[in-house]
Amino acid sequence: MPPVSDAPAPTRPAPLTQPIGAGIVTALVGFTSSFAVVLTGLRAVGASPSEAASGLLALCVTQGLGILWLARRYRTPITLAWSTPGAALLAGTGVVAGGWPAAVGAFVVVGAAIVLTGLWPRLGALIAAIPTPLAQAMLAGVLVPLCLAPVEGVMSSPASILPVVATWLVLQRLRPRWAVPGAFATAAVVVAIHLSRSGTRPAARDLLPSIDLTAPAWTWQALLGIAVPLYIVTMASQNIPGTAVLDSFGYATPWRASMTVTGLGTVVGAPAGGHAINLAAISAALAAAPEADPDPARRWVAAWSAGWSYLALALCSTGLATVVAMAPDGVVEAVAGLALLATLGGALASALRDAPEREAAVVTFLVAASGSTLFGIGSAFWALMVGLAVRVGLSSAR
Repeated sequence: MPPVSDAPAPTRPAPLTQPIGAGIVTALVGFTSSFAVVLTGLRAVGASPSEAASGLLALCVTQGLGILWLARRYRTPITLAWSTPGAALLAGTGVVAGGWPAAVGAFVVVGAAIVLTGLWPRLGALIAAIPTPLAQAMLAGVLVPLCLAPVEGVMSSPASILPVVATWLVLQRLRPRWAVPGAFATAAVVVAIHLSRSGTRPAARDLLPSIDLTAPAWTWQALLGIAVPLYIVTMASQNIPGTAVLDSFGYATPWRASMTVTGLGTVVGAPAGGHAINLAAISAALAAAPEADPDPARRWVAAWSAGWSYLALALCSTGLATVVAMAPDGVVEAVAGLALLATLGGALASALRDAPEREAAVVTFLVAASGSTLFGIGSAFWALMVGLAVRVGLSSAR
């Protein structure tokens, strides 16, 4: 009779179904909750419908590949995203001197600046030295016109916009994470009904993935009006908070590698229309939290799964952008506005939190919200300059 052993039987490792599912959800939520903002922003700075669709595809591919490399290399649930605040900034900036090629040139500069930030710590320190209330006030001012779109849409086209807003309200109460994706699903139904009634159908070739390359050009108006504020917003509203989210779950962010990957990804994707990719902030928690996997050492699989999911979504992005371009007036803008409400609320709260900074922040907010252009440069740049001047003047007086 064989001897009886007291050693516990070896346990089989838990299946990877949970982290893989969390990664798929991360990509779906990140894509559906803000792709309308991306399309709106790219069209605003001069992209044609096909160029905007190409930009969405380029963003999905570059951030998907970046996630796959970072997550596998560092065994950390690092997820990337496109710069949603940056896309909102583009929507508020409008066409600059040089048109769409100049905007593409500004995107290239932003990518190079992000790489330089990872290699040269002093540049990162300089960005961190920009007062947070002013940077957030600038972002809030840019967001206001976009967040008014649902209100304006309900007034002008209630039959098309009210179902979208109602879906968002119900899900905001029951399942906040799915409020914006649910609003988009309702908008898709509205678009389908509209196309059915009008008898319009997209051509089959317009639904296939395609890249529309644009040679970059550089104008000083685009560099000051797009590149500078886009870089600041991407760093202050995405990369720095994204690092903090990972840190809150016990993960150290490989800063230099992350900035190099996202910066090079932005440079490579810019000619195809991608404006900027960065560390994910809000959606980062979906892959890094215990809900992704109880074992912290296995949560990188969730990020890895999200990377593959973004590559799969890239195949659908052109067709989705084509259908969105055929939507009734105001529907896509309403979804984009609803998607940015949480960002607007956070930016306003951060801008007005400190009483000594409040006057300068309010001035920054008003200048950015005005949408005014001076010397061909948009209001975001001037808002930051005026806000800094007011802050210095008030500090000297005090």
